[in-house]
This record gives sequence, C-alpha cells and structure tokens, in this order.
Amino acid sequence: MMARSEIDSDEESSDSLIWLKNKVSGLNKHKLKEFLLVLIDECDALHTENCNLRDECDELKNEVQELEHESKNLEDEKIELDMNNLVLHEDLERVKEILRLKEENFVTYFTKLEKKSLDLKQKIESLLVENQNFHEKLK
Repeated sequence: MMARSEIDSDEESSDSLIWLKNKVSGLNKHKLKEFLLVLIDECDALHTENCNLRDECDELKNEVQELEHESKNLEDEKIELDMNNLVLHEDLERVKEILRLKEENFVTYFTKLEKKSLDLKQKIESLLVENQNFHEKLK
C-alpha cells in the first residue's frame, strides 16, 4: 500500500511538472517571477505544514507510549486482582468445606443427643413406673 502511495505521488509530481512547464513556456520574465514567488510561498506553506505534522506525529507517538505504559500497568493490576480473586475463591471453598464438616458433625451429635434424650426419657418413665409400684407396695 505504501509503494502504491509513492507511485501515485511520483505520478502527481510528474504531472505537476508537465503542467508547470506548459504554463510557463509562453510567459514573460515578470510572469515567471510571479509564478516563482507563488511557488516559493507554496513551498514555505508545505514546509510549515510538514513541520506541524511532524510535531503532531511526535505528540501522538508520546501519547501512544503513555497509553501503552498505562495499558501495561492495568494488565499488571488485573493479574494481581485475578490472583487475589483466586486466593479468595480458594479461601471461600475451604470455609465452605469447614462449614459442611461442622454441619455434619453437628447433625451427628444432635442425632446422638436425641437418641440419648429418648433413652433417658424412657428410663425416667420406667423409673417412675417402678417408683409408683414401690409406693403401692409400701401402702
């Protein structure tokens, strides 16, 4: 694409020179001076524009470098956040596992306590019946 632009530019320059040659071939010295002054003014304007564009290009290059640096910083921050997130996720999974184990343990102990409570209730009822039987015998 760049080569094509250079070819197009060369063709335009060649066409411009032919046009200029045709224009000046029949002119007198005064008209040639005027053309030369216009041409010098155009060259100065193009040179100024070229300098401005070069300065603007340098500024854009600096901005691109700053943006690349900022992008790198943001990537580093993202990696750090991802690592922290992974650690937190692992911690959360450990806490969930601990809670699951504690819940299982609680259910096991609760079931044992319920059974023991039921056994004790039956024993108390049995003792109450036995106690009542003793009282009746004593009467």
